Amino acid sequence: MSVAAAELTGLIGRPWVVGAAGPDAFDCWGLFVTVQRQCFGRELPQNPVDATNLRAVLDAFSGHPERQRWQPVIAAEEGDAVLMRQSRYPVHIGVWLDIDGGGVLHAVRHAGVVFQTLAALDAHGWRIEGYYRFREPT
Repeated sequence: MSVAAAELTGLIGRPWVVGAAGPDAFDCWGLFVTVQRQCFGRELPQNPVDATNLRAVLDAFSGHPERQRWQPVIAAEEGDAVLMRQSRYPVHIGVWLDIDGGGVLHAVRHAGVVFQTLAALDAHGWRIEGYYRFREPT
């Protein structure tokens, strides 16, 4: 298990709360920002969007300037962003961790912080929209 993965397993089970960025509760973006800062040394902006308003989330995901620092990749590595959807539009983000062959740590409404393998994501209706790797702007 990687150092990041070992640190993050303690977050599993913490509740989902709209707008929360830890340490006691998270929404998906708050968890992603916290993990990137604590485990990978990346400072990402907060995104003050009401996570219960899917239209606002979609607009924030598609037009946010932070997306320019994340490049699409075919296969995920530890720390990569995982953009997901349960419907037609990608409105959810998690972080790839190399635990048990790999999976996604994410904060889910009504479930809290969970780690799910690809098979578990599929079983819960999550579809991977893409993997993204952080790149410093040149």
